[in-house]
Amino acid sequence: MKLVDIDSVEPGQLLGRTLFSENGTVLLSAGVQLTVFMISTLHRLGVPMVYITEPGEQEIPQDEVLSEQTKQAVIAQMSATYNALRSGKEFNARAISLSVDQLMEDVLRNQNVLVQLSDIRTADNEMYIHSMNVCMMATMVGANMGLNMIQLKELAMGALLHDIGKLGAPGIEEGRSHHAWRGFELLKLKREYSLLTAHVAFQHHEAPDGSGQPRGLSGDEIHVYAKITAVVNTYDNLVHGTPERPRMQPHEAVEQLLALSGTALDREVLIEFLKIVSVYPNGVSVRLSNRLIGIVVAQHRGLPGRPIVRVIAREGESSAARELDLAKLPTLFVESVLN
Repeated sequence: MKLVDIDSVEPGQLLGRTLFSENGTVLLSAGVQLTVFMISTLHRLGVPMVYITEPGEQEIPQDEVLSEQTKQAVIAQMSATYNALRSGKEFNARAISLSVDQLMEDVLRNQNVLVQLSDIRTADNEMYIHSMNVCMMATMVGANMGLNMIQLKELAMGALLHDIGKLGAPGIEEGRSHHAWRGFELLKLKREYSLLTAHVAFQHHEAPDGSGQPRGLSGDEIHVYAKITAVVNTYDNLVHGTPERPRMQPHEAVEQLLALSGTALDREVLIEFLKIVSVYPNGVSVRLSNRLIGIVVAQHRGLPGRPIVRVIAREGESSAARELDLAKLPTLFVESVLN
């Protein structure tokens, strides 16, 4: 499976990932053969890139932390929440809590599955998928760090709603225009939620060295929930890109995170994050240091840079297919990603 610019997609190719609408319904299912009309629809929806499955790749495992049902439920609930706020109405705090419970169940059931962010984003659903990804990864990191169920729920709620202040909030004092302030003002009024949930929205742009926003907190002044959310929020933004910054490959994003260790991001949280993320996701094509070319087919939890690679060729020639476990071959490493 490879990520392809929408302008390069051709009729007859197979869609690699299910496409959800802004309210969580399935628009196109994974495996569907794309037609001219479908590709035109993707253009209209503002889809910049899609995952395409190559012939012969269907047998490569594509384990997901979240089920399609959970993704649909969370996206639908985030859509309803944001639409309520845009209309100046109260959002349903209990409904969000229930969708977070469903997400947490998936995360705790699939703790050995590594994160591979590959959901297709449209102009309408990208905010909701971002929030879902941040919630999922924050919960996984929190579980790794030994948080109990009450703490995990507080963290997951805050992570899902970390950007809610981007839609504004009533009665904000002058000088408190940053979306972190606005998110805090919105969430602290919800009696159904712990105040710590509101502080995730408040502090997720703070930095250990004091260079963050909106208050310039540092070190232990920043709650651990916010430190976790800051790491996973940064990662999701890096791998999916922004209008100002092109997307990075997962291994490039991890390198960027490590460069921010101890300054913008908490070092201990980063260590735990590396245990849950797939640096070279299943299906990605790679060139190894011995010039062999292959496809990543499996992962090792805790060894993000040492996947199992199915060799399909030596650069410039053909080669019999076989699998190389880089965890058992310490002198061999991934030299570059070809997708």
